[in-house]
Amino acid sequence: MPRYFFNTRIGDELIVDPDGEDLRNPDRAWQVAREMILAVLKSEGTQPALLEAVIEVTDTDGEIVLEFPFTEALLDMPDKSATRH
Repeated sequence: MPRYFFNTRIGDELIVDPDGEDLRNPDRAWQVAREMILAVLKSEGTQPALLEAVIEVTDTDGEIVLEFPFTEALLDMPDKSATRH
């Protein structure tokens, strides 16, 4: 199973994921990246720096498999303020 690393880029700073995670494919890595972003935004709020952040998912060779902007994760969030009848 391939190993993916979830590095976070905020401006010029790169926070490196030293351990990574074994996942079945890039689609699963995308799902994990989205879950990570939503968890961070839930705990930290929508600070301006975070809204410009990106998770860079890399493989074991250090090649970027996908880039997931934090703002992209917000696009799919349901509006919890809407009332339901």
